[in-house]
Amino acid sequence: MQRCAPLIKSENVDVPSRRVLVTGATGLLGRAVYKEFQNNAWDGLGCGYSRARPRFLRCNLLDEEALRGVIQDFQPHVIVHCAAERRPDVVERHTEAALNLNVHVSATLAKEAAGIFLIYISTDYVFDGRNPPYGENDAPNPLNLYGKTKLEGEREVLRHNPEAAILRVPILFGEVERVEESAVSVLWDLVQEGSDSCTIDHCQQRFPTYTSDVARVCRLMAERRLQDSSLRGIFHFSGKEQMTKYEMACAMADAFNLPSSHLIPLTEQPAGAGAQRPHNAQLECSRLVLLGLSVEPTPFKAAIRDSLWPFLQDRRWRQTVFH
Repeated sequence: MQRCAPLIKSENVDVPSRRVLVTGATGLLGRAVYKEFQNNAWDGLGCGYSRARPRFLRCNLLDEEALRGVIQDFQPHVIVHCAAERRPDVVERHTEAALNLNVHVSATLAKEAAGIFLIYISTDYVFDGRNPPYGENDAPNPLNLYGKTKLEGEREVLRHNPEAAILRVPILFGEVERVEESAVSVLWDLVQEGSDSCTIDHCQQRFPTYTSDVARVCRLMAERRLQDSSLRGIFHFSGKEQMTKYEMACAMADAFNLPSSHLIPLTEQPAGAGAQRPHNAQLECSRLVLLGLSVEPTPFKAAIRDSLWPFLQDRRWRQTVFH
């Protein structure tokens, strides 16, 4: 079993003196967050469960004693809480499990993280999408259970740990272990198939956001907090390119010089299409900008190329894309 790193007492410059604990480190965002901190002289410990070993510590976050033990043993300066059930349709079907992970674990973590800077990753789905853009002080009104569980998680975190930070982000994409891991990259198979026409949502307005950019924001927030204890509360970060899923798919095709004529825009939501989504939950992100803690989002086409080129069916396309 992987052991937690020992408490570091030396100030030797060769030994990392800043420790970060990342929950959900095996997930889409968690991997990017862990990598970002590790690459910038932080001593990181990542927690996962079913996919944890051998790289990360296997820890059942629902086990309060185990979670407490990890925190006490590692003594992090910062915790980035990425672990969540983030699939709205799954939350609708498995509500109790989602509540346990999105709300109860977050509350436990906030209690145990007293004196530690906690960043809780939340979502634009806390808003109903009827009057964008949304600032940090706008009233949430989630349309689906996923948004409700994440909003309740926010409230539990701030109730038990008022010094914590909430970072709301929209639909994420990045380096994936399989294309189904992101609601963006899952479109890739439709793009590559090319022979049969397929319809893709062209109604909901989204702002796809690169996980590496979110990870960098988390690191900048953590480093500022070590210097300025007043950094707390709710923050928004988002990509700037407004796109429907149809437009994302067309942009993917263009990024890899693939045809897109088989992609058909679906301009009406089909009945019984799963959990209700907000039409446009655009986040207003000026608070991070004013604090000098934002980053310029990576252009979608560049980021999607970096994320999806390993999944090209026709390897010959690599030469046309990258050379």
